[in-house]
Amino acid sequence: MLLLDGERLSIEEVRRIALRRETVGLAPEAIERMVRSRTVVERLAAGDKAVYGVNTGVGQLVDVRIPPEELEQLQRNVVRSHAAGIGPPLRPEEVRAMMLIRANVLAKGLSGIRPEVAGGLCALINRGVTPVVPSQGSVGASGDLAPLAHIALVLMGEGEAEWNGARCGGAEALRLAGLEPLTLASKEGVSLINGTQGMLAIGCLELLAAETLVEAADVVCALTLDALRGTPRAFDPLLMGARPHPGQLASAANLRRLLEGSEIRASHLGCGRVQDAYSLRCAPQVHGPVRDAVAEARRVFSIELNSATDNPLVIGEQILSGGNFHGEPLALSLDSLAIALTALAGISERRVDRLVNPAQNEGLPPFLAGRPGLESGLMMAQVSAAALVAENRVLATPASTGSITTSGDREDFVSMGMTAALKFQNVVRNTRAVLAIEALAAARAVEFLRPLRTSPPLEAALERIRAAAPGAPADRPPSGEIAAVAAMIESGGLHL
Repeated sequence: MLLLDGERLSIEEVRRIALRRETVGLAPEAIERMVRSRTVVERLAAGDKAVYGVNTGVGQLVDVRIPPEELEQLQRNVVRSHAAGIGPPLRPEEVRAMMLIRANVLAKGLSGIRPEVAGGLCALINRGVTPVVPSQGSVGASGDLAPLAHIALVLMGEGEAEWNGARCGGAEALRLAGLEPLTLASKEGVSLINGTQGMLAIGCLELLAAETLVEAADVVCALTLDALRGTPRAFDPLLMGARPHPGQLASAANLRRLLEGSEIRASHLGCGRVQDAYSLRCAPQVHGPVRDAVAEARRVFSIELNSATDNPLVIGEQILSGGNFHGEPLALSLDSLAIALTALAGISERRVDRLVNPAQNEGLPPFLAGRPGLESGLMMAQVSAAALVAENRVLATPASTGSITTSGDREDFVSMGMTAALKFQNVVRNTRAVLAIEALAAARAVEFLRPLRTSPPLEAALERIRAAAPGAPADRPPSGEIAAVAAMIESGGLHL
């Protein structure tokens, strides 16, 4: 069991729990902290002082005082009214990640809620109850209010959930799982919905996918460069040392390693070509910044996983209102990731064109067709790659610059972080497919150069590509092969 303490949750643990590989609970020290902060909230709730979200309305209604006998009803109403999500539901693994991260944040003991609330989220995870959470409706202002409210509804025995693959009412799902609905006390509804866990859950899972794509991009680029009889001379350590960005150094070293020992390279050492095209020669200068952007996002997400994003927060004996729920740090990182992967897909598509274009692929058949003219080879695969890159360019338009005022002008600058997360998710999927197309084209091009062999690592990569997509000497629909190679890339099959 993974014990949550609000301090040490990692991105890799988020993936494990999201994929239902482990159960979760609360660390004893986290329970102690929650009990202490709850005592402060209960004392303030019983007093005369107005405390946001405890005995007042929320948002623009902050100035409305709520009498003590209606504090529980306030929390139920907050959850119900904020469950305004629309659109297709998030994937179950994303919802599980949301619940895990929210439980971990509550385990910091700064939210003033009872341990039973965070424990209730853990119980949903452990018993396989997955709330149905619409993907749209969050502006990332007071966090992901609408998505988190749909989770809180199920804790209360309302809303909708999936259990054992069937969709049913929240109360029925709890009953089937042997769980009881939770009655929310003062502040607990607010604490369940204030936070960035929607955008962060998607961001963490897609960040891991992006890291896999960065590794795969170096492999398929190296395979393409060898197939086009390019030179790795542009990746020389002396050149790289003159501009020592960490990602550029890493990608150049990776490309040199992958190309070492190639018979194809040895066969054209005396050729007169001076320089390769940018999509080959500048690969470290493009792949490298993508690596750096991914590394920076990992830093931001790792901090956010263990940060208190509630409002107000109970710190010591005082309760402080602020804006830790604002999603701007994540929104900017998610937008940056979408831009970075759009560049990665863009340079990959350019390499695909050089592989299939008869004006560029000297010594290889037009469109890598076995019988050009009678067959079209991978002509349309490059068109599909171009379409995906064009779509990525639209999706890479930042969401974080698109603030729209909400909540009666109280929330007058919002992050749009959830929109950034959903866009990034689509960019990841598109980029994976573009790299799969390049992998197929590069593999076919190398095979046209037989009996020469590429380097040992790239021969291993070729074997994995062909295990997923055996190829054929004649035309056939490439969609299935693209999907198969994309799935292999997603699983880390080209991480050599």
